[in-house]
Amino acid sequence: MTQIAILGAGSWGTALAVILSRTRKAHEISLWVHNAALAEAMQHHRENNTYLPGLALPAGIRVTHEIPAALERAHIVIGAMPSVHARGIYSRVLPCVSREMIFVSATKGLEPATHLRMSKVIAQILTQAGATNSRRIAVLSGPSFAAEAARGEPTAVVLASEDAAVASELQEEFAAPSFRLYTNEDVIGVELAGAMKNVMAIAAGACQGLGLGSNPLAALITRGLAEMSRLAVALGARPETLSGLAGLGDLVLTCTGSLSRNRYVGIELGKGRSLADILANMRMVAEGVDTAAPLLALAREHQIEMPITEQVDAILHQGKAPKDAIRDIMDRPLKRE
Repeated sequence: MTQIAILGAGSWGTALAVILSRTRKAHEISLWVHNAALAEAMQHHRENNTYLPGLALPAGIRVTHEIPAALERAHIVIGAMPSVHARGIYSRVLPCVSREMIFVSATKGLEPATHLRMSKVIAQILTQAGATNSRRIAVLSGPSFAAEAARGEPTAVVLASEDAAVASELQEEFAAPSFRLYTNEDVIGVELAGAMKNVMAIAAGACQGLGLGSNPLAALITRGLAEMSRLAVALGARPETLSGLAGLGDLVLTCTGSLSRNRYVGIELGKGRSLADILANMRMVAEGVDTAAPLLALAREHQIEMPITEQVDAILHQGKAPKDAIRDIMDRPLKRE
């Protein structure tokens, strides 16, 4: 059986452990939990009451607080940690890495300090240490609320890798009756789409928090996708990726779904709550909060207009009122679509 190690036991990491226990191929699954007390509770109660309550962990999932124990004999390593912690966790993995390992990033965000995509963070760490072939890296993204996917609701996602053979191997390993995977080689497009849609979801939530209706939401999703596509293509992505599951699919889900953490942040901002107060009362990470500024920096570096991202960043980090941000977008010079 293939040994799979999952790093991170938030809602998505836990959901992936459950999903992969149902695949057509048999696996041994280890789930690494950062918090020792949570790891002990999950192992004892067979449930993640903190991040995915009400869902039983199958008996075959081994929960551990120790990275070496999680990676023992692992062939596939899935990273499902917040982007801000990714470099530190992957660095801790290095002593346990073998050249045969495949790394899969399931994190939807950019490293705040460097603006790097997660696959680049992994490749940088592994290459510098001479630990593994940097082409044996893939990313997993697409419209996938953790709770729904873990319950077995039909879910379709994307696996992208520069190495088509790696993507194909993972597709076979991960496929399950209610978990369908498509492959492509556009790692840049898949990762950027997964990061950018979170910022758009904050804007969508702000519209709802202000009491606005369906017209602005439709405009936001459409113009948001155009904005996402401009930056992604400028950085080397394929346009069709942005109209697929990792782009449009995830954008629609995150901007409209009630389980979206980024949308929730936007709703509360629209109601007038401060960002600090909102985040202080959230257990899970809303990646869009830390992603807006790096995206804006990339856009300016490549001279790409991203007006929605610019306004979201101003709301998050400059205290701008959401209604003023919307007015500034509507007052921009008129142009062709």
